[in-house]
Amino acid sequence: MEKPLTQNIKPSQAPLDISAYEKTGGYAALRKALKTMTPDEVIDEVKKANLRGRGGAGFPAGIKWSSINKGRDAVHPIYLVVNADEMEPGAFKDRLLLEGDPHQLIEGMIISAYAIDADAAYLFLREEYKRSAGLFQKAMDEAYQRGYLGKNILNSGYSLEMHLHTSAGRYMCGEARALLNALEGKRALPRAKEVRATTSGLWGKPTVVNNVETICNVPHIVNRGHTWFLDISNSTSGKYGKDGGTKIYGVSGKVKNPGAWELPMGTTINEILHEYAGGMSNGHQCRGLLPGGASTEFILPEDFNVAMDFNAVPSVHSRMGTGTMIVLDDHTCPVGMIHNLEHFFAQESCGWCTPCREGLPWTAHILHAIEEGKGQIGDLEQLETSAAFMDMGFTFCTLAPGAMEPLRSGLRYFRADFERHIHDKRCPWE
Repeated sequence: MEKPLTQNIKPSQAPLDISAYEKTGGYAALRKALKTMTPDEVIDEVKKANLRGRGGAGFPAGIKWSSINKGRDAVHPIYLVVNADEMEPGAFKDRLLLEGDPHQLIEGMIISAYAIDADAAYLFLREEYKRSAGLFQKAMDEAYQRGYLGKNILNSGYSLEMHLHTSAGRYMCGEARALLNALEGKRALPRAKEVRATTSGLWGKPTVVNNVETICNVPHIVNRGHTWFLDISNSTSGKYGKDGGTKIYGVSGKVKNPGAWELPMGTTINEILHEYAGGMSNGHQCRGLLPGGASTEFILPEDFNVAMDFNAVPSVHSRMGTGTMIVLDDHTCPVGMIHNLEHFFAQESCGWCTPCREGLPWTAHILHAIEEGKGQIGDLEQLETSAAFMDMGFTFCTLAPGAMEPLRSGLRYFRADFERHIHDKRCPWE
């Protein structure tokens, strides 16, 4: 099984410095791109590889890049922004890449910036990732010293400046449009959906925003080609074709071996949960899981044979999201778990639009009352109404719709647990 993203990562050892990274073939893809490929050829290879965004949305990276206007009439500066504001509960895959192989990310950023003719690249990093910041800065300094960054990289005529920006520390900062405001030093509020970042993004200039894991795939696609990238995937086909490459899947909860593993895209939930996470801890049974972090809908055990890719997971009424699963066991109160998530989302709302600002705290308040044994008969209908009015199209961004996914599916699958709380006037798991 090929593991291009994690082949250099050894958890018990420090990440490779630039000399060791070069000995493994590091920066060969950059040389190939700058010396033998045009920017459009790089984009075309990424398109054919069907590299889809690993931050959760799954939009094809090559299509996003191709919407940047390049050439004589292009507006400059053009920016590449890599989103490392990994604050989705249950997600820790980007941290693995940042701390395990920072030069892989830097090489991917340079090639991606070259493809869109970017003048500057930014890593927007979660504030709590102190170790990641230090390791990335050290690797970036080494890349400048080697001539991989700065003016006239490898005598190619292409120049790029790279910067590390530490986030203000809010979940909202990871939303792409709010991220751009935060990067400009403003409050992290989402921008109008009608204005694409590739037209008017950072400081009003053309900008591409991609996730860490997405960008780390780019050197391997350039080095080995799109056919190889598609062949190492077990993905099903969908709207954009077969999802290419591998995926870093994670599992947290009452399992024997929580962690993260690089596996072929399209590996089933059952295989990830039982062969890699070791199955449930002794004395625990699985009731369901959130497949892609906190803002996805529950999947029940009878659907665990589904392939974990962007095309298949919707068939069981959820999304792959980040691919980092949160497991619900039979010793954990589903009402308490969902309340904990909704409380988090309520705290992290930017307050810009009314449904999110008012609806999320009210939802958390109702769930808290139910968990405390103070629930009322009509509370479940009120929660369903809240979920309907905080769905896609009713809010300014996707924070509230994402927050409603565990609640909506929790009411569908675990309604008896909610009703028991209200009927018995206490939490049965106390």
